[in-house]
Amino acid sequence: TMTQSRYFASALLVLLAASSGTAFVLPQRSGGRVPSTYRSVASKEVTSPTTEETQSAYQLSRGDGSTGGGGLSMPNDVDENGLVRPKVGAEMPNGRPSWFRVPAPSQAKDSRYTEVKDSLKDLSLNTVCEEAQCPNIGECWSGGTGTIMLLGDTCTRGCMFCAVNTAAAPPPPDPFEPFKTAEAVAQWGVDYIVLTSVDRDDIEDGGAQHFALTVELLKHKKPEILVECLVSDFQGTLDSVETLAKSGLDVYAHNVETVERLQKFVRDPRAGYWQSLSTLEHAKKAKPGLYTKTSIMLGLGETDEEVVQTMKDLRSIDVDVVTFGQYLRPTEHHLSVVDYVKPEKFEHFKKVGEEMGFKYVASGPMVRSSYKAGEFYLEHMIKTE
Repeated sequence: TMTQSRYFASALLVLLAASSGTAFVLPQRSGGRVPSTYRSVASKEVTSPTTEETQSAYQLSRGDGSTGGGGLSMPNDVDENGLVRPKVGAEMPNGRPSWFRVPAPSQAKDSRYTEVKDSLKDLSLNTVCEEAQCPNIGECWSGGTGTIMLLGDTCTRGCMFCAVNTAAAPPPPDPFEPFKTAEAVAQWGVDYIVLTSVDRDDIEDGGAQHFALTVELLKHKKPEILVECLVSDFQGTLDSVETLAKSGLDVYAHNVETVERLQKFVRDPRAGYWQSLSTLEHAKKAKPGLYTKTSIMLGLGETDEEVVQTMKDLRSIDVDVVTFGQYLRPTEHHLSVVDYVKPEKFEHFKKVGEEMGFKYVASGPMVRSSYKAGEFYLEHMIKTE
């Protein structure tokens, strides 16, 4: 089919780009989409550091050998510019750092966590919090925030950092899911709900109308609840972005995941840095005043300069909120961790982001895209503004 032909052609471009060292972002289809353009990042003449220099710089910036963590960057995965990139099966850093700690949920009968947990017992909701065994479940539920998965559990893409089930043709979505979800969430003891999903490239609009209907029904059932939708790039279909942006949601979230250089190693070939930025930009244009949000994983070989440039690109399209978290390998079949980024570095990026004008920056090793800190701030910000 034409769709398959376009996909295989796109995949070939990515393979050629990977072999040549040139980063390409795939063209978007026309008709409410981003114009077809290729973007190429030119290589610069940089002398590659020696192994000793690389290790010395790493030990200085990351504190190699510190209690519970450290470890050198992966060998043999440095490009001609001396930049590291992630790889499946590569050597992992030695041990998990000592700073990977989160407070245990309160088991007190009168705690908010217990209230939220108990209210789920009789509801048919698939919470990402429980199914993904998220380490922040205690903090989020104690703050009245929950995350719900829509459109099934099977993704049409195969990103190298994600362990979700994949298939070219997942089962069709339940047409009654928006009604059942709205009814259940309205009864659940949360004030802020995050609706998210896998990528559904097999659906014409990527599931945008499914999301929009869920938001509309939920707002009708419980007008005071705040709704964030963490969605795919809809293959760059701006009509789908607009459908969701105008549905009545409070926060439009889409994750760029990593810096531009690493996109082709980390994400599915159908995703792209500029495609992701285009959806965040259009959401704001479609509904002025709508809050936009994105998330970036660290520990994949990115440089500080690349992270800062990503923040600049996000601010150029007026993204309001950004979160930074440590990438953790889900299985041995996924990308290895290049390094465990120290808490001080996360604090640095938080400060830089705030100075750039982001309304909120959540940054820390255990922060995830639906992390409670962002919701706490956004709830206050939305209600006061």
